[in-house]
Amino acid sequence: MTEVSSLTGRLLVATPALADPNFDRAVVLLLDHDEEGSLGVVLNRPTPVGVADILAPWAALTGEPGVVFQGGPVSLDSALGVAVVPGGASGEGGTPPMGTGAGPGAEAGETAGAQVADRAGVRPAEEPLGWRRVHGAIGLVDLEAPPELLAAVLGSLRIFAGYAGWGPGQLEDELVEGAWYVVESEPGDVSSPDPEQLWRAVLRRQRNELAMVATYPDDPSLN
Repeated sequence: MTEVSSLTGRLLVATPALADPNFDRAVVLLLDHDEEGSLGVVLNRPTPVGVADILAPWAALTGEPGVVFQGGPVSLDSALGVAVVPGGASGEGGTPPMGTGAGPGAEAGETAGAQVADRAGVRPAEEPLGWRRVHGAIGLVDLEAPPELLAAVLGSLRIFAGYAGWGPGQLEDELVEGAWYVVESEPGDVSSPDPEQLWRAVLRRQRNELAMVATYPDDPSLN
């Protein structure tokens, strides 16, 4: 199979032409991307469900809004925690690549974070217990670990129900079709206090023609 250049840690920003309602104006953080497929979470789909209602021990560590986010259309009954550990970027590139171990056919109820980390190597010594680096300061939280293990080091935490998954070559095909813009992520994207505006905010900060796309109307007929 042709080698795939990893986009792990990047953002997929839905183009106005993307018709799939699951990803309308979506901003997806890629947690894993290789020749076996891709896995990420949608950062801008807050739900009405409070974190305290399903994962009470972690509620005090999540920022505002303190709700669960819908990470994607796959395995909505699984939970995944994404957290920023300040200073985590110092070890960027030191973690072995993570495989998805998951896709649209993954079994429901499985912990999504465990699926992503399944093929990862031994946790580097500088990483705190209960957190595994994905990219820079962004990593996955073991939601079965005691929250107090991470309470002192977390910069932000967000809880997601479900995730977005692509099979081998599927995301590459969508990129060729023009469904997504690929841009660099920033640690603050994970915990944006105004997630409904994240699509425009990410595009607006680009130093190229993508900044103009941020002004695209919600109703294309108004353009």
